[in-house]
Amino acid sequence: MTTELTLSLVQMDCLVGQPGVNFERAAALVAEAARRGSQLVVLPELWSTAYALDEAPSLSSPLASGPDDGGWFGRFAGLAAQHGVWLGGSLLEARDGRYFNTFALYAPDGQLAGAYSKVHLFRLMDEEKYLAPGQDTVTLDLPWGKIGLAICYDLRFPELFRRYALEGARLFLIPAEWPHPRREHWRTLLRARAIENQCFVAACNRIGVTGKHSFFGASSVIDPWGETVVEGGEAEMVLTVTINLALVDDVRQRIPVFADRRPELYQTAADRAAVPV
Repeated sequence: MTTELTLSLVQMDCLVGQPGVNFERAAALVAEAARRGSQLVVLPELWSTAYALDEAPSLSSPLASGPDDGGWFGRFAGLAAQHGVWLGGSLLEARDGRYFNTFALYAPDGQLAGAYSKVHLFRLMDEEKYLAPGQDTVTLDLPWGKIGLAICYDLRFPELFRRYALEGARLFLIPAEWPHPRREHWRTLLRARAIENQCFVAACNRIGVTGKHSFFGASSVIDPWGETVVEGGEAEMVLTVTINLALVDDVRQRIPVFADRRPELYQTAADRAAVPV
């Protein structure tokens, strides 16, 4: 297993309900990431449509296993194959008469490596009115080790990331549409998820404006010490860095958090069905 990974975060504006325009822009930025030697490229949450959730019946497509399956997922898979990169980002998925916010990751041959549907729906942007929640967590084995997939609001749920870490994840990938004024929440939570799980975190956030919401970018890669490897501004850009995932093992040896856990004390009786009041 190789441990050195060059990855790019494609920080872009996402025009509402205009997948054709968004795809052409994404294609150009993915090409730039590939030109830089990126092995893994991540786009923002709902990069092809933004929050056009009320148009999901016409803008969504079934999850594709590869380029030949067609639809927006198929075209996305084709980009991975065209440039020979691992390529991920979330799109609107149509499945069994319902719609999901699904993070698809395609391998360099364009075949589906895995997909994760957002399990925590964000009420402040009406996701629960239009989307069905995912029912599964997803970790995948890549050439650099195991990764865990999440989307935006999931970042506020540390249980998800602890599960991924316990399953052996060394890197979390998070596409997002995280808006003002919660920039410091974004920064703090990214660092927290990295520090508490001693993992790398790569999070790609969009820029631009949708309705009353404006998005600040600040796409970031955080290392297992909680140090910021790279952070974007509020403009369109491709952020490219090379990281060594062997650092995860080093940090875990220096501070043996996982060996010192007391899971027998953490049982909450299914969270005791408690909601803070």
